[in-house]
Amino acid sequence: MNAIGLAFFVGIVALTLFVTYIASKRTNSASEFYTAGGGLTGWQNGIAIAGDYLSAASFLGIAGAIALFGFDGFFYSIGYLVAYLVVLYIVAEPLRNLGKYTLADMITARFDQKKIRAAAAISTLTIVLFYMIAQLVGAGALIQLLLGIDYWIAVLLVGVMMTIYVLWGGMAATSWVQIIKAALLMIGTVLISILVLYKFNFNILGMFTEMKSVTANGEAYLHPGVKYTNGLDTVSMMIALVLGTAGLPHILMRFFTVKDAKTARSSVVYATWIVGIFYVLTIFLGFGAAAFVGSDAIIAANPAGNMAAPLLAQALGGDILMSFVSAVAFATILAVVAGLVLSGASAFAHDLYGQIIKKGKATEKQQMNAARLASVGVSVFSILLALGAQTMNVAFLVSLAFCIAASANLPVIIYTIYWKNFNTTGALSAIITGLVTALVLVALSPNLWAADGSMAFTGEALFPLTNPALVSVPLGFLGGWIGTLLGARADQRKYAEVDVKANIGLK
Repeated sequence: MNAIGLAFFVGIVALTLFVTYIASKRTNSASEFYTAGGGLTGWQNGIAIAGDYLSAASFLGIAGAIALFGFDGFFYSIGYLVAYLVVLYIVAEPLRNLGKYTLADMITARFDQKKIRAAAAISTLTIVLFYMIAQLVGAGALIQLLLGIDYWIAVLLVGVMMTIYVLWGGMAATSWVQIIKAALLMIGTVLISILVLYKFNFNILGMFTEMKSVTANGEAYLHPGVKYTNGLDTVSMMIALVLGTAGLPHILMRFFTVKDAKTARSSVVYATWIVGIFYVLTIFLGFGAAAFVGSDAIIAANPAGNMAAPLLAQALGGDILMSFVSAVAFATILAVVAGLVLSGASAFAHDLYGQIIKKGKATEKQQMNAARLASVGVSVFSILLALGAQTMNVAFLVSLAFCIAASANLPVIIYTIYWKNFNTTGALSAIITGLVTALVLVALSPNLWAADGSMAFTGEALFPLTNPALVSVPLGFLGGWIGTLLGARADQRKYAEVDVKANIGLK
């Protein structure tokens, strides 16, 4: 088993390192490092976006959540998929037309203020860290199960690999690693889904009927309420998932890797098809794991259910299929964390160092050196945080990152593009209000507090919802509105200029 698994892992690592080596030959400028020189085609960027989006939370976390909690686990699939409509119709084209490398570039196209750029960069780094923790937790559990090594060694291994991709290959290497990984992930998911359907005689209705009796939850397994008994908590989580994608820095950064807004739109269309097909197939992954692995075995392998998909692969196809699926999941994590590291490094090197500290006068070499140092810093800090989050479900951890993105980034993006009276004070207050509110409410929530001592702190949670998006997202928009009322009158000529750029791409 270990020999087979090791062979697949070595193959994945060798392939991705070769891609990184080729890409490093073409990464000689800041533009090539951050955005691959804007040279990706629509289909390439669309597959890469899907690769960025289909993370460990999707493959490992959602499969486990559906296996253990049925319909409640499928909420994640619904939210992640619907989120792409927000990206397609509201964000993709204006963002590509207004931005250059980062989210802060887009905002400062209208408000050229250092404090706004700094706030946007800090928000980006916070989201990146939350998302990174989820990926590293999934990676640690996966490699621990397959190769039998300690969790901390597995996390360290992934951390080193992702840093190598970013340091030497930049966005070009990251993009092609994501394309390869997306193709492998879809192959593995389709294969397992076919095997699950075969076990149910390719009778989908019969599968749903049978699922009523194979779990301890009975018929309730197919209805909401097994895990999320609080309706407001469910609504809050869905708000985070649906709105959060449009504020995720590593997804937004992908729109700068194509030449124009038309190509950015086509990228989202390609990505939506791939992502849509994948999330429909998560039903078969989850149901198959519940029926042919069982909740006891899933929880025994990982309390949060993150190993449901690899265990299902083993039950259906033996050690070879499990090793292949686990190696694909490993490639999934490597690709996503590389994109996250790159977006975090860009926020630091381009926004904080290049535009604020060096006042826009940093040389190409200085920016790239700063980006590489920031990549190492983001990686190290994420690894340290992941070591303490081993027992948390990765899909849930990602939903918190989505909450911060929806609360801090989405309000300022929408106001910047569509509200002519929006001003500098409003932009700053929207980011700060959304970010601080989301972080404070998470710190006061049942995620960290429990009366029985099962969480980080013992005691009653002061905030009842596990995901605070229901409160923090409206407060982010409210903060931007109040800040605008209190601030100076907006520059209408500047808005008119931004409005033209956002819609037709005129530079």
